[in-house]
Amino acid sequence: MSGEMLKVEIGGDGIATLTMNRPEKRNAMCDALFGEIDAFFSDVPEGVKAAVLTGSGGHYCSGLDLSEHVARDAEGTMRHSRGWHAVLDKVQYGGLPVVSAMTGAVIGGGLEIATSTHVRLAEPSAVFQLPEGRRGIYVGGGASVRVGRILGADRMIEMMLTGRKYGAEEGLALGLAHYVVEEGAALERAQEMARRIAGNAPLSNYIMIQALSRIEDMDKQGGLFTESLCAALTHTSPDAQEGLQAFLQKRAPKFG
Repeated sequence: MSGEMLKVEIGGDGIATLTMNRPEKRNAMCDALFGEIDAFFSDVPEGVKAAVLTGSGGHYCSGLDLSEHVARDAEGTMRHSRGWHAVLDKVQYGGLPVVSAMTGAVIGGGLEIATSTHVRLAEPSAVFQLPEGRRGIYVGGGASVRVGRILGADRMIEMMLTGRKYGAEEGLALGLAHYVVEEGAALERAQEMARRIAGNAPLSNYIMIQALSRIEDMDKQGGLFTESLCAALTHTSPDAQEGLQAFLQKRAPKFG
């Protein structure tokens, strides 16, 4: 599964580690790298239960590679943006739990990628920024929705207007990161987190990934009804019976 720009390593524990590998570009995003991400999440190898996404050379992803920018007309730009949306929807809604191990630059498109993943760990070196205003452009990979829902419109407007950079602790306070870990520990800790998540019931993981962000879009009563449907599916599953028996027998569950 490894490509030229995305290294893929799959452990015997079912954890796939995906490493964006353009260190000379601070892992800036180009169509080829994005295509390799798309290929993995379009056809996740059998037996993979969770994934870790990180970057090489001390950086997560510094955003769009402007040196490879291709001039497009309005329609071409729109379609390119919608292509990004489609790929990051596969990351967010594909059903595979994804943990980001973030170091250095988490900028522009890098932040859009990170916020499509489900758990985000940052080292102290992590820097979050949306610099599009300084480039005369606007976000196109989903930040208006994914980052906007984390920060709120008011904070995101300020972040984009000023080009402000947030450090790891500030990102933690704002919700851009869920955990801040010691320098050099993000990848190992992310893999540990992925193993822990992979130990959950697969259906429960799938339902949590699929349902919660969609419920956020719903009216109150629609959200409550959807919650009941999700409870019905999970509570009547074989894994729920195994979870109850494991609790009563004081042992670790063995989910399918």
